[in-house]
Amino acid sequence: MLPAEPPRVRVVHLATPPVARFVPAGVFDDYGWCTSDALEWRTPAGLWDGATPLDGGDPARMVFVVREAGAFLPRELACVHAFGLGLVDEQALAPWAIDDATDGLHARRVRPRDALWLAADNLDALFWGLHDWAHFHNHGPLEQRAWTELQCDATALAWLWHNLAAIPLDNAAWERARREAATLSRGRFAAEGVAFDEAALAPGRLQALVGACARTSRS
Repeated sequence: MLPAEPPRVRVVHLATPPVARFVPAGVFDDYGWCTSDALEWRTPAGLWDGATPLDGGDPARMVFVVREAGAFLPRELACVHAFGLGLVDEQALAPWAIDDATDGLHARRVRPRDALWLAADNLDALFWGLHDWAHFHNHGPLEQRAWTELQCDATALAWLWHNLAAIPLDNAAWERARREAATLSRGRFAAEGVAFDEAALAPGRLQALVGACARTSRS
């Protein structure tokens, strides 16, 4: 019997340039403590699903795989959460430990890119991976969650827009994700009894957040 062929894996280095803080100053206690630049993203070749909705549930088939520098992070087997990448014994950040990772990376001054790479095969998973990537670079006490998540939502959407061609993602799919993210954010603000500024996630504002930074490079 011939040995099984290794899975075909697409590896993309997404450009994640710094995004200016636009929420009130007290929301974060160390915004931009580590300058964001790139996120290594891996997905099974030919299996990308750009139609998954952003519904606020736990993203399926998404996990941050841990590099050696992230050995201090809470971990689980990566293959439990990500498929088609040939993962066997590799460890991943436990999905319940995003806040722990945000605190741990900040306290140890470990660059997120040195500790983690992202496995995701669908738009919902990629959006939340980028949302968490924003958390990892911008520390906050999470005392004003609606504002904190708004900044990270906006950053994730800006990074998706910045990397449209490399994902690949068309304008219509990005706009749908933007509207769904706005619905989630609107609900968070309502739950906290705080007014939501619809302009915060307006298309033009998001598309301008990353400015003229260099486009994505693909490995």
